[in-house]
Amino acid sequence: MRRLLKALLLGACCLGAAAQAAYPEREVKIIVPYPAGQTTDVIARAVGQQLAEKMGRAFFVDNRGGAGGIIGMEAGKRAEPDGYSLLMTASGPVAINPGLYPDLPYNVEKDYEPVALVALVPLFLVVRSDFPANNLRELIAYVKQHPGELNYGSGGTGLTNHLAMEMLKSQAGLNLMHVPYRGASAALTGLIAGDVSVMFEAGPAIMPHVKSGALKVLAVGSKAPSKAFPDVGTVAGEGVPGYEAQAWIALMAPAGTPKPIVQQLNAAVQDVVRQAGLQEKLSSLGAETVAVGPDETRRFIHSEVALWGKAVRDSNAKVD
Repeated sequence: MRRLLKALLLGACCLGAAAQAAYPEREVKIIVPYPAGQTTDVIARAVGQQLAEKMGRAFFVDNRGGAGGIIGMEAGKRAEPDGYSLLMTASGPVAINPGLYPDLPYNVEKDYEPVALVALVPLFLVVRSDFPANNLRELIAYVKQHPGELNYGSGGTGLTNHLAMEMLKSQAGLNLMHVPYRGASAALTGLIAGDVSVMFEAGPAIMPHVKSGALKVLAVGSKAPSKAFPDVGTVAGEGVPGYEAQAWIALMAPAGTPKPIVQQLNAAVQDVVRQAGLQEKLSSLGAETVAVGPDETRRFIHSEVALWGKAVRDSNAKVD
């Protein structure tokens, strides 16, 4: 009898291991809370293609844009926690929205399982090419010589580039007026036209204008210099110690997704983001790949929620 029980238990364990090893048995959906063509979408498709090649099943993107990322985040929250519905999301919906929206229909800490931090997306401080400052120190000096006379643009109230500038204003003691636009493209058009003087924005949006000579980069908000503009100093290193503001992209799953699947996905993501081809593709977008485990990803997200929540409170940002 004991031998029979041992055999049954061993058989059950083997079946369980086989089922686990078989993941994924079918195609996997990656929900993206942005329209097609935006940075998160482009990165999700690039990573999904590499995951498909590595894991032997299709990974396809399902764009659920709108409402500041809330629609896509809700879709990710309500998906079956079986590993076949994932969420490639970003700092805005995950770290900024909890402080910005009083009745947010999701809880970042409870409703999702962090899988992997995929990429850091540095924010660059840019001005027109004829602006009378060539670095951050000169900009700070110029703004202080003209208090209240200069405006800065953003893609909208409460977005990453708005709050990054508010953090800079607070820490550097600057008097700048905010001009919110309907999206980054409109804000950059206003900057190039001279309607505003300065703004923060991610690499994919500014690169064509920097290459054309319309804009110049004064600093980067991340702790380390950017590979896209290696000669540009950091805000922290150019006169505002302790400053750090950057966007990022992470892969998450609905809460309750089995831990072995999360670990398997994380290992696969870490492998693909180390590939030179993917690193080059993301670098061309101004993004930099990251390879960390689920626990470190969770700690990073927790710290970012606190960082951007403070930025929202300090800026008194409001949304309709």
